Amino acid sequence: MCPTEIMRLPAISLNIVSNQTLSMLQTDFLVIGSGIAGLTFAIKTARRFPGKQVTILTKTNTDETNTKYAQGGIAVMSGNDDDTFDKHIEDTLVAGDGLCNKDIVELVVKEGPERVQELIEWGANFDKDSSGQYLQGKEGGHSEYRILHYKDITGFEIERALLAELKTIPNITVQNHWFVIDIITQHHLGYLVTKSTADIECYGVYALNLNTGKNEKILARMTVMASGGVGQVYRSTTNPHIATGDGIAMVYRAKGRIENMEFIQFHPTAMYQPNRHQAFLITEAVRGDGGILRNQAGEAFMEKYDARKDLAPRDIVARAIDNEMKKSGTEYVYLDCRAMDREKFLHHFPNIYEYCKSTGIDVFESMIPVAPASHYCCGGIKTNEHGQSSIRYLYACGECASTGLHGANRLASNSLLEALVFAHRCAEDAAQYFSQTAFKPEVPDWDASGTNDPKEMILITQSLKELQSTMSDYVGIVRNDIRLRRAMRRLDLLFEECEQLYRETTLSPQLCELRNLITIGYLIVKSAELRHESRGLHYSTDYPYKSELVQNVVL
Repeated sequence: MCPTEIMRLPAISLNIVSNQTLSMLQTDFLVIGSGIAGLTFAIKTARRFPGKQVTILTKTNTDETNTKYAQGGIAVMSGNDDDTFDKHIEDTLVAGDGLCNKDIVELVVKEGPERVQELIEWGANFDKDSSGQYLQGKEGGHSEYRILHYKDITGFEIERALLAELKTIPNITVQNHWFVIDIITQHHLGYLVTKSTADIECYGVYALNLNTGKNEKILARMTVMASGGVGQVYRSTTNPHIATGDGIAMVYRAKGRIENMEFIQFHPTAMYQPNRHQAFLITEAVRGDGGILRNQAGEAFMEKYDARKDLAPRDIVARAIDNEMKKSGTEYVYLDCRAMDREKFLHHFPNIYEYCKSTGIDVFESMIPVAPASHYCCGGIKTNEHGQSSIRYLYACGECASTGLHGANRLASNSLLEALVFAHRCAEDAAQYFSQTAFKPEVPDWDASGTNDPKEMILITQSLKELQSTMSDYVGIVRNDIRLRRAMRRLDLLFEECEQLYRETTLSPQLCELRNLITIGYLIVKSAELRHESRGLHYSTDYPYKSELVQNVVL
């Protein structure tokens, strides 16, 4: 079984309607994104309101999400006699480096087991031992073994189970190949909306039908943003090509509140392969099972940086690797798995073993070259404990949301747990307010007058390369004020050029993604400029580590 076969979901017959029928669509609940957060919300809401329509929009195929590529697992207190809620809470707070919302951490950790049990009841499999007990792994920052996993393709298995469950619910419609351009607010009705206005409302979205090339309006009484991450803003990322920050960017344009965008998590151990943009992830669970990081001289170096060695939190490990690479002048270090138990490795990490083997590396004979790659956005759309954004009738959950759980650095395997908990909370809250909502039929159609087909795609593709290089070179693991100022100047120019294209040319997914990624780059740089300290994933050579600035940066 080759890696590409492992990551291909089995065909599932979903309720996918013809894209030709979507003009003037009205749907009761609109979900943007089909990862763990979006699917969970859709399933729960459709079951609660069997007479109402739940519509899921995706810009590619239903299964192409960040969830699908999650290897490690779900961190949840699930029966280990040595583990407690308090330990999981404390581990999360320590990893978050003083910026977690403790109330949010407690509710996610304590509500987690029930949400995971629901996932199991929907058919998700997790590895068990010979006696039928769930196997629990350990990753960086965790004090106990509490990670439920399915081999090294946990996200793939969760996506499979959720899509199979979705198939059983008739009032969920999946619309593939629709690119959401912007959310619809009072601004589109000609009302004056300022940044300080507390009553901005969401009435649906404008979206590009990729099959017909037409821009359509889709009205909704409730909208849920579950659009995933931002990894494509960097040159090397573990995220798939769809992770272009669309949801965060469009909420910012609609004057919604965004926070903590400076905290971009770089996964320490992405496999180093020159010229490969989507880096293959070597899950942290490998180090949890005994993998050791070594520098070019073959020395185990993590003990020089942290007493927890290879199981320190990701921000510490990524900075340590970055420092070792700079000292040696190389582009990678090594992950040594040669002393690990062969049978256990093959059982727990079959996809990693096969992928490495396909590149000529036998992990039991040779070390794996690894380097940090953009992995996870700890900030995003600011929400409250119910998943409400600052825009009425618009919820956010999953990676695009900033709930307060992660703070300045996400604890490994907390993201899938957060998505489950907040998808449930969004569904519960939306159900309470649904009766107060109504469609806004006076929303105007999209106006594409005065635009023409682009003459040169190079204007888009080259701008994307410039953006990714700027962010990687100036706004990576280690930053300083000079780099940030340079980055902002270059982003200003890219923004001006992109906006001109946006005004004058027919919209395409490539242009929309570029526009969104430039917005994401701006949000990251601006947030980084406002944080005059080093904390968690934001490390600046100009400021001391942990100053008195213990607060969220909200834009």
